[in-house]
Parts: sequence; structure tokens; C-alpha cells
Amino acid sequence: MTGKTHIIGGIASSLASAQLTGLDPVIMVGAGIIGALVPDICHGGSRMGRALPMISKLINLIFGHRSFTHSLLFLVIISFLMDRILPYEALKNGLMVGMISHLLLDMATRSGIQLFFPISFKVRFPVTIRTGSLAENLIFSALALVSFYFGWQVLGYYI
Repeated sequence: MTGKTHIIGGIASSLASAQLTGLDPVIMVGAGIIGALVPDICHGGSRMGRALPMISKLINLIFGHRSFTHSLLFLVIISFLMDRILPYEALKNGLMVGMISHLLLDMATRSGIQLFFPISFKVRFPVTIRTGSLAENLIFSALALVSFYFGWQVLGYYI
């Protein structure tokens, strides 16, 4: 998936989560966007890879692309660290929801992800799409509609 699809996935999932949990939707969306981009730190051409090139190169050198940072192990480690460092629940929740949305979207691609890293088994959905294809644009559009729906719903938080 492209960066824009991951971003809208992070927005949609964090707004839906804010609706369900009652947490601050603005914090959730900001954290959801960042979380949706974090797993691609392992790819130098990604937004996160370009923002943190040294870390990106190191992670890619050690683990490769779509392995450790696209795994349940990574989610557990990040969750553990956030529980010790971040005092704000909406921030933690948004980051995790964004990262999970990233993994789900990448499971819809032909390459899949190493969800159970360090086991080299790739996980992907039975029906996959090509990155940048019309199908991805349709997914982007659907996620945008979901974002508008939940955005309208959580607007009541501020009214």
C-alpha cells in the first residue's frame, strides 16, 4: 500500500476507535497517522524511512522489509514500551490502532507480511491487490468515507 492509503487507514481506524472508547479523537487521529506510518520504518523510501534514514537503514539491514516491524512481536514490544513511557491513553491507543491498520492493509497485498516473525511464514489475505492499482484507490476511497462518517460522529465530542 502507498503512504496515503496507510494514512487514511490510520485516520479511519483511530476515529472508529475514538467513537468506541470515548477517548479524545484529535489525539487519536494524530497518533493514528503516526502509528500507520511506523511499521514502514524498515523501508528507506517510505515517509518514516526518509524522516529517520539512519534508523531505517539499520532496521532494514538487520531485519529486511515487512518482517520484524510488521509482526505481532513488534506490536507487543511497542505496546510494552508505551505502557511504561506514555501516560496518555489516547496517544497509546491511537498509535497501536494505526500500526494495526498498517499491518491489515499490507496483508491485502501480494507480498503479505511476516506476522509471526521470526518465523519466515508470510501472511496475506486470500484476495490481494497490487500497490498503486485501481483496487487500492477504491480501498482508499472507502476508508475516506469511513473517516468522514466517524469524524462526523466524534464531532459531538467537541460540541
